[in-house]
Amino acid sequence: MSRLDFDFYESEDPVWNPALLTIPVPGIRKMVNLAATMDDVIHLSIGQPDTPTPQHVVQAAVDALNAGQTGYTMDAGLPELLDALADYYGERSGRTLTPENILITTGATEAIYLALTAVSAPGREFIVPDPSFMLYAPLIRMNGGIVKSIPTRAENHHQLDPQEVIDAIDSNTHAIILNSPSNPTGTVYPRETVETIVQEAAYRGIYVISDEVYDHLIYDERGYHNYASVLSCCSDLDHVMVISSFSKTFSMAGMRIGWLIASQGAIRKLRRYHMFTTTVANTPCQWAGVAALRGDRGFIADVVETYRKRRNRLVELVDQTPFLEGYVPDGAFYMFPALPEGVNGNNVALRMLRETGVCTIAGDTFGESSRNALRFSYATSIENIERAFARITPWMAKQDFA
Repeated sequence: MSRLDFDFYESEDPVWNPALLTIPVPGIRKMVNLAATMDDVIHLSIGQPDTPTPQHVVQAAVDALNAGQTGYTMDAGLPELLDALADYYGERSGRTLTPENILITTGATEAIYLALTAVSAPGREFIVPDPSFMLYAPLIRMNGGIVKSIPTRAENHHQLDPQEVIDAIDSNTHAIILNSPSNPTGTVYPRETVETIVQEAAYRGIYVISDEVYDHLIYDERGYHNYASVLSCCSDLDHVMVISSFSKTFSMAGMRIGWLIASQGAIRKLRRYHMFTTTVANTPCQWAGVAALRGDRGFIADVVETYRKRRNRLVELVDQTPFLEGYVPDGAFYMFPALPEGVNGNNVALRMLRETGVCTIAGDTFGESSRNALRFSYATSIENIERAFARITPWMAKQDFA
């Protein structure tokens, strides 16, 4: 990490809002920046699709630019995209949705930011699985909220126990955060888990905020048509917010188009907040989103099959590697194997990068209970995965973690 990075994240200069100190140094950025100074690095670190954006989606953005579609849209989003999302999610979830239930955002990141910062406040508790995507906890803490973690384990495939979630609810609990399929574990929650949590939350008047950006990248028996979205597990939208984007399924990460689905009342409030953050999402890329939903989606099955094959090969290689406890992730493109208890995953990740040239992400990037873990991304070719483990496996065999 550069001196500039250190100054930015560690400075206690009084000019800065003290809330910035709740934001940790991003573990992903630290590793990728270090890797950029080295030669012959193999990345199992990047959480970004390596498949090309569908040509008809790219062409729609180009056509919008050529047609002069470079001004602001409505603050809630392009009407054509809102209609397309309402139709798509209505068909998929089996419930009626209207454009007034949807807000278009600058990627899922803004949607998460809006959802969490709009409802967190001093003393409010949020139940969050551990490990989880690194954005949730800092945003809650920035606003004085309290994170109550529910640890999950590799030996249980990082499944969330709904009874543990229910037992953690108390009078200060304001919301429960779900992420299925999960970053960093690839875990997909079965329908009974999601339904149990959503029903209990609704009974107690607690929000469920569900990050579902990997909702198409699901393998084996928990396939696309059986996916347990919160939208298909709730009786109404009064206490739920569902977040997704085009980034992962359609390889549109840099186009930055996401959305948030909630009750019409919640969307009205969030629209006001959205106008003071990014105002509107990128207009030509919203037209690309219309093409993604209205156009041919047949390529998704091929993308899922590609990731499934990579997942299967990664599972085999982890099983052959000493000191790694693996499992079979059901979705996304991550695996989060555990190292022996007490081993510092951050130290292992740094040494592995320096000594083998393989870049992974340390577990403590994603939670306090995950310090003895590593995140592997298989958003890369099988050839790269095999090359990486040709270095990792013999290196791990030489370690002494006693």
